[in-house]
Amino acid sequence: MSQAIRYRSYPQFTAEHELLRKTVRDWATHDLHPHAEEWEAARLFPNEVFKQAGELGLLGIRAPEEYGGQGLDWWYTTCYAEELVHSGMAGLTMGLLVQSDMATPIIGEIGTDYHKRNFWVPAIQGDAIAALGVSEPDVGSDVAGLRTTARRDGDDYVINGAKTYITNGTRADFITLAVRTGGEGFKGISLILFPTDTKGFQVTKKLEKVGNHCSDTAELYFEECRVPAKNLLGGEGMGFYYIMQNFQGERLVGAISAVAGAQRVLDLTVQYARDRNAFGRPLVGFQTVRHLLVQLEAELESARQLNYRAVDLLVRGQNATREITMAKLIGGELACRVADRCMQIHGGAGYMHEYEVSRAWRDTRLITIGGGTSEIMREILTKVQGLGK
Repeated sequence: MSQAIRYRSYPQFTAEHELLRKTVRDWATHDLHPHAEEWEAARLFPNEVFKQAGELGLLGIRAPEEYGGQGLDWWYTTCYAEELVHSGMAGLTMGLLVQSDMATPIIGEIGTDYHKRNFWVPAIQGDAIAALGVSEPDVGSDVAGLRTTARRDGDDYVINGAKTYITNGTRADFITLAVRTGGEGFKGISLILFPTDTKGFQVTKKLEKVGNHCSDTAELYFEECRVPAKNLLGGEGMGFYYIMQNFQGERLVGAISAVAGAQRVLDLTVQYARDRNAFGRPLVGFQTVRHLLVQLEAELESARQLNYRAVDLLVRGQNATREITMAKLIGGELACRVADRCMQIHGGAGYMHEYEVSRAWRDTRLITIGGGTSEIMREILTKVQGLGK
């Protein structure tokens, strides 16, 4: 069953949703996927892809029309994330989702008109590339422990410190940057919109990753970087709360993309199992293979429904922390298992670069680490369920 047909069976999606799906699916299939091997080898997809996404209206799906967006809801974002996986490059998907759903939505939620006009609008149009700067060399999941500082000096903030594992970091035009403006702990954190042409900023290293090769990931360094105080996003000292708020959308779109990507890998594997003969019959002629394929299909359907439950709550304006956390946990771990089992069905061929399943296998491993590890998801759930200390 193709994804186009599969998703029509859900009542949440209308003809308007299908139009967006088709737009993204056609772009990903015809314009992006043919370059997969080239861009993976180059360890970078072109900046022009951001501009193309902006022209298609994909970088501001939920943004108001007055700022260049489409003014749509999370169901349309779901379509976008589910179809973008047809590029066959998780690194490209990650780079675009950072731009559209991780580094910039918070600008629309708490930013001033100055922030929106000067940072959000160019990002929505694809004229500026955005990154989210939270992780540091000694700080990953423990956001409250970040050390990059921003001290007030007249009409400016002066920033010192370092960030690491920053997607889009080698080429970002601005960073939605988490900094310490106050004392220790979560109450001393703020968010600042940081232009990367600021004196004292440098990309110290482009990081080589296990997978997601066509996306750039960087270590960044800030030395006496002076930015206008008006670049402060929201209230000073409120950054930790904003980051936690922003994580909800980041984790949900990650879960949606992970499940859709796993579905693509499974669909490709089903076709391979039909075409590949062994011992005088197709692989699907073996009961163990058939049962594994339908088991994975059933589990993906369950994870997809959990994603949709979380989206439904968001669209209705309800708290979805519990469901989003579950979706990230379950969808991420399932995506890893699907990639692994699909590689096994491919046998020796699956271990070769020429088959997309090998790329999916190494790319997918990130989903249980990035945006909050599976361990953090479980800890959040213990608190939501009243089991935490």
